[in-house]
Amino acid sequence: MTTRSEHDHVHDCGRGDGPGLAAITSERRQLINLAYRLLGSLAEAEDAVQETYARWYAMSRQQQEAIESPGAWLTKVAGRICLDVLGSARARRERYVGEWIPEPLPDHAHWRGGRPGDSGGAPVDPADRVTLDESVDMAFLVVLESMTPAERVAFILHDVFRYPFAEVAAIVGRTPAACRQLASSARRRIRAARAPVAPTTRQAGVIRDFKQAWEAQDIAALVGLLDPGATMTADGGGKAGAVLRPVVGAERIARYIVEMGSRASGTTLLERSVNGRPGLVAQRGGVTVTVAAFELAHDRISRIWAVRNPEKLRTWIG
Repeated sequence: MTTRSEHDHVHDCGRGDGPGLAAITSERRQLINLAYRLLGSLAEAEDAVQETYARWYAMSRQQQEAIESPGAWLTKVAGRICLDVLGSARARRERYVGEWIPEPLPDHAHWRGGRPGDSGGAPVDPADRVTLDESVDMAFLVVLESMTPAERVAFILHDVFRYPFAEVAAIVGRTPAACRQLASSARRRIRAARAPVAPTTRQAGVIRDFKQAWEAQDIAALVGLLDPGATMTADGGGKAGAVLRPVVGAERIARYIVEMGSRASGTTLLERSVNGRPGLVAQRGGVTVTVAAFELAHDRISRIWAVRNPEKLRTWIG
């Protein structure tokens, strides 16, 4: 998670001789990290950060120099932009085809830069990379989706980025006491919804067994690896084939993925880190077509999130 020392750096940037270009651009990674956690979408995070910088450069030099802490100003503006985006996102996602899942991120060894429609394989700017920790775990991001925009912003700013409630209040537009209550409510949602996180090595072993059973089309083995009440959610966004409603139950999930696998000849399954946790990637013809994230409960898979919308796979190397 972002440390308080990093937050202090944000507040100290720009002091002294005025806000130089380096001091302003050095905040980009911090802003991308914040915006992705707030929005669950790297594309939307990039847009929010771009708008933040546009507002900074729209000011005169005199106005910029009057700002004591440019880093704090940028964070405040980015937070407010994200709050507005979250407010409109619910309506957009009601029109979304099928289920909406946060955009999955690879580890940096398998990260490709570029926006949709770009030619492609150039390495991403390190300033655009999101730090992968427990605050971007897919299960964590999914719980964040259930929160109100104000809850999400207050919780992420305070609990993840260590901002004091007085500063959170200036971004959210509530009192510090109200922001404290918002963060507390968000914490309760997290505790109620999330299973204890299995150690990475144990989770990786279960996912590896799942991959092998899937490749062997062994329904019995798959059922044995799934929690009886497991849920699989797929996100195709109307741009790739995907079940429109969650599939519930170990046997139903096992039969569904075996059937899908039998239809998708030439698909290769790879073990990859997805949002910092063990996951699977399906490739066809060298192109990533599905990214699957998992949650375990008592050493069995309890949740599967399969992202197939190609617009959400643009950072994955084919």
